Amino acid sequence: MARRIAAGAAYGGGGLGLVGAAAVGLLLAEVQMAKRHVGNGTDRRVPSADGLYGPGYDTPGEPPLTLVMLGDSTAAGLGVRRAGQTPGALLASGLAAVAERPVRLRNVAVSGARSDDLDRQVSLVLADPAEVPDICVIMIGANDVTNRMPPTRSVRYLSAAVRRLRTAGAEVVVGTCPDLGTIEPVPQPLRWLARRASRQLAAAQTIGVVEQGGRTVSLGDLLGPEFEANPRELFGPDNYHPSAEGYATAAMAVLPTVCAALGLWPAEEERPDVSRREGFLPVARAAAEAASEAGTEVTAAMPTGPRGPWALLKRRRRRRVPEPQPAPSGLSGERSQNLPGEQSQNLSGEQSQNLSGEQS
Repeated sequence: MARRIAAGAAYGGGGLGLVGAAAVGLLLAEVQMAKRHVGNGTDRRVPSADGLYGPGYDTPGEPPLTLVMLGDSTAAGLGVRRAGQTPGALLASGLAAVAERPVRLRNVAVSGARSDDLDRQVSLVLADPAEVPDICVIMIGANDVTNRMPPTRSVRYLSAAVRRLRTAGAEVVVGTCPDLGTIEPVPQPLRWLARRASRQLAAAQTIGVVEQGGRTVSLGDLLGPEFEANPRELFGPDNYHPSAEGYATAAMAVLPTVCAALGLWPAEEERPDVSRREGFLPVARAAAEAASEAGTEVTAAMPTGPRGPWALLKRRRRRRVPEPQPAPSGLSGERSQNLPGEQSQNLSGEQSQNLSGEQS
């Protein structure tokens, strides 16, 4: 199915329906029921985390790395109150520690965005050809599923965005569509259908992104086990967007791939580890495996093979991403909590080692 969706995206095919007509009435009733429980109770404002992270690593004559976040509310950080709790801030802080260079963060993600908004977001990012970011992280797909965008269209928009960014010279990491079947208030069989649609889209996104030279990290049911054990901590008050702890969990999964894309991991750690079931696979098979196991990375490998392009599937070890701390200035209260990245605290050398040296 992922191959069919990706092929339809590449060659202009139409949407692929996932639900028979007989189920439409039941599903519409359950959607209305779910809407009464999901998506309420969250302040729609997103704290601004744009700024410079790791200023203590500044070296004269060496510019900061630039990181841009694109996508939907998950990339923006909807559901948390402090800038330092957003995924962009967490990734920028962790990247600065591993690279031992300052990182300038810019976030153009928009709450509610679907994949068809990526063209506008990419245009913002590439408005100045002289300021192409070093790396872009895209998180997109959930709104495509909930708004019933045909998956072929969804993948086509994402692939085009990745192609534009890669052509401009930026590295790209995509956090694929999360598993909407983990959202507790959604009843069955809608939860099962949401899980199926989410995973099929995630696998198809992986094929499209890898073919354009990007890397993917499957978000999938990353929060599933933790959510079942402690839902109050891992999902925000709207029962849909992650809490601060949930965003930290997602950032832990994405950071190693961001660092690898920038060449910050030792070369020997980029080889597949058979003990963790890593290896070279046809891209469609790698995409399917990644969609079924959250936190799995897929990147391009050999361009041709008997079953199409091949990809490297990695299951990188995750380490805790520390939250950026507000500046020890005289500021207090809400203003201090929402300071931008210029005020974030550097990680210690030991924390930096845990983020880089122990991951493969």
